Amino acid sequence: MALKERGAEPAAAMPLTEHLRELRSRLVKSGIAIGLGMVLGWIYYDQLFSLLSAPFQGAVAEAQAEGRDVTLALTGVADPFVLQIQISAMAGLVVSAPVWLYQLWRFVTPGLHRHEKRWALGFVAVATPLFFGGVFLAYTVLPLGLEVLLGFTPENVENIVSVDRYLSFFIRTVLVFGVGFLLPLLVVLLNFAGVLTGKRLISWWRWIIIGIVLFAAVATPTGDPINLLLLAGPILLLVAIAVGICVLNDRRRARRDGAEPDYSSYDDDEMSPLDPEA
Repeated sequence: MALKERGAEPAAAMPLTEHLRELRSRLVKSGIAIGLGMVLGWIYYDQLFSLLSAPFQGAVAEAQAEGRDVTLALTGVADPFVLQIQISAMAGLVVSAPVWLYQLWRFVTPGLHRHEKRWALGFVAVATPLFFGGVFLAYTVLPLGLEVLLGFTPENVENIVSVDRYLSFFIRTVLVFGVGFLLPLLVVLLNFAGVLTGKRLISWWRWIIIGIVLFAAVATPTGDPINLLLLAGPILLLVAIAVGICVLNDRRRARRDGAEPDYSSYDDDEMSPLDPEA
């Protein structure tokens, strides 16, 4: 009854057919946005290729200064056409990120409470700059990783790098950094949904640090300490801010529900007090 008075009752159960229709609608809208982004990527292909190859060209200049030959090359007849499609597709994904992030969140909201559906716009407003912040950091770190990797080339050996392999390397690095910057937002959303509490997150601080460092070690292109810290440091800072937001939200929720017992501060194996008059 208390939930109904606050207008926070869960949404009505949706049958499987409705879920499938909802999924199709979200996928179609996301696909249209990505398609429009691909058209823009196709139009501005030359500028995008110059932007994507700039980190590699910086590594090439560094290698040539050390007397090593490094070349970015296409090795197949159809590779130029395939390359333009790949770059256009990547541009479509990046440009349409606000749209498909919003559609993803809206697909999840039918299973949440009514007041939680209002988070959709806030989710997109926060997720978009975080994602692009990770992409920008990856673009900044990438030349350092390339210089380290190409530095292992033996003397008197010319390093000919296929464009498609470089592009896949670039995309993997950019996506990993972008997704990594979204992890703190996921923590906040789980707290707002009542799945995680700030106190529980604080008690897990050692495991959180270890997990982030391991993630950065696997995700960075070289795995060296410098690039590892360049990824792990910002994520740790964002997670610390996210935990602080969770603690403040828990206090706000406790003040709002002050008349009701709050069991979130108790561990799973700890007995909570019972009110015999309840």
